[in-house]
Amino acid sequence: MPVTAAIRGRCRALLPPGEDIHYVFPVTLVRSGGVANYMVVVTGRSITVLATKVFSRYEPAAVWATYPRQTRLGPVRFAAGPTIELGGTVFEVDDEYVAVVAAADAEAFSPGDLPKDPLPDL
Repeated sequence: MPVTAAIRGRCRALLPPGEDIHYVFPVTLVRSGGVANYMVVVTGRSITVLATKVFSRYEPAAVWATYPRQTRLGPVRFAAGPTIELGGTVFEVDDEYVAVVAAADAEAFSPGDLPKDPLPDL
């Protein structure tokens, strides 16, 4: 399920001016002390990981890390559920967002593989 326009707006507010969101999806970092939720926001220039508020998985609160756009999100690994690795940190991805990870990588590394937008004026 895609994230809502409201969530995208909250994410956009934490990005540098002029950054257009291409993809956004939630991830979870499971550590020995508990679970921490984040939002991964992919723009034309960067990949930004936003920390969320403690009691709201979808309420971004601060920029946790930023990577250059030429950073790969995948491959998605499926050991004990789908995971990606960014900057040496492993995040769990919900099954429904695995295709988003693949699309974001395809856009950056093999744009010829993406289908053309059937409704470019929307």
